[in-house]
Amino acid sequence: MASNMMMDFLVRRFIKDYENVENVKVRTAYGMLAGITGICCNLLLFGGKLFAGLVVNSISVMADAFNNLSDAASSIIGFVGVRMAEKPADEEHPFGHGRMEYIAAFVVACLVIQVGFSLLKTAVGKILHPETLSFSAYSVGILVCSVLVKLWMASYNRKLGKKINSTVMMATAADSLGDVGATSATIVSLLVFRFFHINIDGVIGLVVSVLVLLAGVNIAKDTLAPLLGQAIEPEIYHRISEFVESYDGIIGSHDLIVHNYGPSRSMASIHAEVPRDVDIEVSHDIIDRIEHEVGKKLGILLVIHMDPVEIHDATVLATKEKVRNVISILDPELSFHDFRMINGAEKKKLIFDLEIPYSYKKKDCDRVIGQIGALMKEMDEKYECVVNIDKKYVAGE
Repeated sequence: MASNMMMDFLVRRFIKDYENVENVKVRTAYGMLAGITGICCNLLLFGGKLFAGLVVNSISVMADAFNNLSDAASSIIGFVGVRMAEKPADEEHPFGHGRMEYIAAFVVACLVIQVGFSLLKTAVGKILHPETLSFSAYSVGILVCSVLVKLWMASYNRKLGKKINSTVMMATAADSLGDVGATSATIVSLLVFRFFHINIDGVIGLVVSVLVLLAGVNIAKDTLAPLLGQAIEPEIYHRISEFVESYDGIIGSHDLIVHNYGPSRSMASIHAEVPRDVDIEVSHDIIDRIEHEVGKKLGILLVIHMDPVEIHDATVLATKEKVRNVISILDPELSFHDFRMINGAEKKKLIFDLEIPYSYKKKDCDRVIGQIGALMKEMDEKYECVVNIDKKYVAGE
């Protein structure tokens, strides 16, 4: 409760219009607040732990101290990354600089991994050549306070990170939780020495270094994913699709692709199906209106490709339903769109896009296309299927 009150106080005190998290300037303000808070807290923790480590001659305590120093450097990098991400689009970067936040988070991950390797080397040296420890209740008290501070920082960064969808803040939250585990392990080593006179400082230092390394690797994976290109989250996919299909004159949509150019900076394209017998200028006007409203209400630059489809011809609709039945029998995970029928004298061409799961290999595609063609020919020798393979860019689908 007290930690939430402190978070709310900082946000309300230092961020104007703090509820408008879709605004780039507000997001930047959140990032700067988190960065400054992280720098101050980590420098204080570094100083306290270094002093405690020197007093008790503990490598695990001093290792933990330098881990906090690297966290302070990480907060500085995150701070700079958020500031650079705010820069507007220019001639060389027409989609803005939003991905700088991801790059900053990846640099943070590299620093964390480097610190982990350094601590690993020192811990192995302590295991091979152990040194005498001395117990200090004062030092343990500093470490306990450090755990409490890091728990607060983890909660603080996770809450703000979720609020503004910030990879850097979520990475910082994960790193803080790793620090909680590392410092707790260090406290255990000091208590074991105090009550059982067993020196496990090197072993605990080894555990700390592994935790730091794992935190760094996980942060790197989380930050590389949006840089490489991620599948759309189902929630975003359905939100955009349902928004487009809610307009009169739109009878369906497919082929939605979303490109992420940084938090709250997305560009998307989608195919919208319109009745082929409606005047093209009328449909085009609807498309323009949707693109404008999506930008205004969802904050996404949307480009819509218009697909005219048949909705009245009984023969075409009946044939389309036959194709649907055949596909559902072969594999319920398959779907199709962009169906057209060219009714010639000798051939009836059935042209459509077949949407397949990512688990399908080329041989699976060839097999299912052959099966569709064969089953349709059993119904009518004139049917000739022209199939284009497509995939759905949605996570988990």
